[in-house]
Amino acid sequence: QVQLVESGGGLVQAGGSLRLSCAASGRSFSTYAMGWFRQGPGKEREFVASISWRGADYADSVKGRFTISRDNAKNTVMVYLQMNSLNPEDTAVYYCAAEHGVRLGVSADYWGQGTQVTISS
Repeated sequence: QVQLVESGGGLVQAGGSLRLSCAASGRSFSTYAMGWFRQGPGKEREFVASISWRGADYADSVKGRFTISRDNAKNTVMVYLQMNSLNPEDTAVYYCAAEHGVRLGVSADYWGQGTQVTISS
C-alpha cells in the first residue's frame, strides 16, 4: 500500500537548521506533486512547500529559508525539506503529502503521519 514516512524532526534553537525527509512508496509518484504542510499549536494546517515536474512552490513565510528537493531515482521517492534560519513560529508538526497533478493542496491524495519540529527561542 502507499506509504509516506517522515523523519528528521526534532528540537533546535532559533537560527538553527533541520532537514526533513519523506520516503514515499507503494505506487509511482511521477505524476504527483509532493511536498509539505505544517500544523502549529492551535493553528490550522498550512501549506509549506511543494515540488512537481513544473518546479517548486513555497509559502511566503518560508521563502528564502526553506528548500524543497526530490529524488525520483529509486523505487522509493524521497522528498526533502531543508529548513534554515528557523524561528519559534516554525514550530509545528510537519506532514508530507502527495497529490496527483502539479499542485499540492489540503485535499492531497496521500499523507504521512507527521514529524514534530520544535524551535526554542
